[in-house]
Amino acid sequence: MNWLSSSSGVVLTAYHPSGKDQVAGDSHAKGGDEATSSRRYGQYTMNPESSTKLSERPPFDRSSSQDSLDEVSMEAYWTELENIKRSTENCQEGQEAIVVKEPDEGELEEEWLKEAGLSNLFGESADDSQESIVFLSTLTRTQAAAVQKRVETVSQTLRKKSKQYHIPDVRDIFAQQREAQEKSPDDSDLRSVRTNENEDQGKDDQPSSGAVDNKEPIPRVPEDIPASETDINLEVSFAEQAVNQKELSKERMQKTRGNDASLPSFRLPKDKTGTTRIGDLAPQDMKKVCYLSLIELTALYDVLGVELKQQKAVKIKTRDSGLFGIPLTILLEQDQRKVPGTRIPLIFQKLISCIEEGSLETEGLLRIPGAAMRVKNLCQELEAKFYEGTFNWESVKQHDAASLLKLFLRELPQPLLSTEYLKAFQAVQNLPTKKEQLQALNLLVILLPDANRDTLKALLEFLQRVIDNKEKNKMTAVNVAMVMAPNLFMCHALGLKSSEHREFEMAAGTANTMHLLIRYQKLLWTIPKFIVNQVRKHNTAHQKKERRAMKKLLKKMAYDREKHEKQDRAANGADVPQGVIRVQAPHLSKVSMAIQLTEELKASDVLARFLSQESGVAQTLKKGEVFLYEIGGNIGERCLDDDTYMKDLYHLNPNAEWVIKSKPV
Repeated sequence: MNWLSSSSGVVLTAYHPSGKDQVAGDSHAKGGDEATSSRRYGQYTMNPESSTKLSERPPFDRSSSQDSLDEVSMEAYWTELENIKRSTENCQEGQEAIVVKEPDEGELEEEWLKEAGLSNLFGESADDSQESIVFLSTLTRTQAAAVQKRVETVSQTLRKKSKQYHIPDVRDIFAQQREAQEKSPDDSDLRSVRTNENEDQGKDDQPSSGAVDNKEPIPRVPEDIPASETDINLEVSFAEQAVNQKELSKERMQKTRGNDASLPSFRLPKDKTGTTRIGDLAPQDMKKVCYLSLIELTALYDVLGVELKQQKAVKIKTRDSGLFGIPLTILLEQDQRKVPGTRIPLIFQKLISCIEEGSLETEGLLRIPGAAMRVKNLCQELEAKFYEGTFNWESVKQHDAASLLKLFLRELPQPLLSTEYLKAFQAVQNLPTKKEQLQALNLLVILLPDANRDTLKALLEFLQRVIDNKEKNKMTAVNVAMVMAPNLFMCHALGLKSSEHREFEMAAGTANTMHLLIRYQKLLWTIPKFIVNQVRKHNTAHQKKERRAMKKLLKKMAYDREKHEKQDRAANGADVPQGVIRVQAPHLSKVSMAIQLTEELKASDVLARFLSQESGVAQTLKKGEVFLYEIGGNIGERCLDDDTYMKDLYHLNPNAEWVIKSKPV
């Protein structure tokens, strides 16, 4: 589709989902109003004088993303677009889209290196690149190739611009990396982060040698079993898996017709060392996860031949108070003054509650728009009365609340999926298989800013509750995806032009991406194990680097350290025997608990023993209020899920401390 401005009106044009021109004698068009008639042809006309002839537009073949959409479901998408346009005319008169100037490739790649935590490979800080060298040593072969490609582009661009500061040669960077690895006296610490489950995965998780043109064959990943349930392998780099499966991707492409049953029932296999979810790691480790996720996402897109370019955030003038059209971060700061610890905008929460209180069984929920003028008036009234607590929610009709919810998402100055990664979300449609699309979405969710990610999670959970009532409200996952996609993917701040053919492909693709986000949302907030292992390796390598730098000082302090360790052991009562862990709860109890490790002991069992104590604060606590944490060793801090097998995790991180505490808000 394409918005065409003229003095006589605005025209939204699009091809009909069938990919063929419709004739004027179409029986569907007879007897209907002009807007409906135009829509049947695939052309939305806001002013009949501005219409164009469909016969001049050549038909085109369906894309793979279009194969998963039927004509009826696409009709809901175009109708929503028309509703958005009408709403925009009423609520945002005179607003113009901001056309983004595309930065050159060198600037984009330089920004990419900064986002990946590798800014000190070039520029004024290039002489202090040792930290980046340690980080590079943890990368897989495909990840190293992605980094090398960007470093080469930046180096070439800087040379063309005759920059005066140091420009390293990419060969020098990876040569330093190899040299650092060769100097390492032993890699036992690095090997310790492997689990029994992924030892036989071969070299996929091993640090890259830096020689990205290495001809050694990549170990084969077992092919997916052609069944209704498909495992998502989180132990091996997604990009490495893509290399293995690339030749088979066309044969294995899963084409769907848009209904729930046609999408595979992906699942995550149980991991004995525990599943790590977003929010389980300390900030310093989460930062490394984001660096690695960006590199992995780029490597995956590179392997699959899909272009991935980040979009620079557009600086637009925004209000610093209010509800609609306010940046999420400012809105949350405003809300947190009212309700400390708020992670999701209060107005967003209240609109969802208002819709649900009106019953999720209402037919056409989210699809049928509220009255435009009434929604505009409600918007203005909310701005004036929401924080005062004087707004009358009982008078808000359910469809009006749904329209306000969608308006809130559209009016965000920066899109909920973020300006930087909106194009990457759109490009998901171009990945060949549903599994690879899901892997990319997993990495993209990790990369979102906290406020965006938390709000997206609340939205997807709400949409799933709507879908759970589809027998009554007639809103299947496909219907909901069609209605919501334009509200998340059409950003008024990005006035990017494209052909009608391309616009239609984007419509079909973004609707499919929205469908995947809803359907697989429980999998998307998981941090892949191979990335957590890379964080462990980086921490171990960094510790080894620090130990070597302080070797003389440590020798000098050895006596004092041993003395203090003996005192600490005495304070704990005795040395901890082999096969026993000591669990502490410093905020809840002064006494630590010694627990014998067994093959079947889980984190939930440790918590149960602590909570079953007959005295102290533990007696008043309930399950879900406190959690067992793995702290130190090769990880900063990690909250354990109930199904973590403690003996397996102990072997993975023998130097960790085990602490019971509540999760930070």
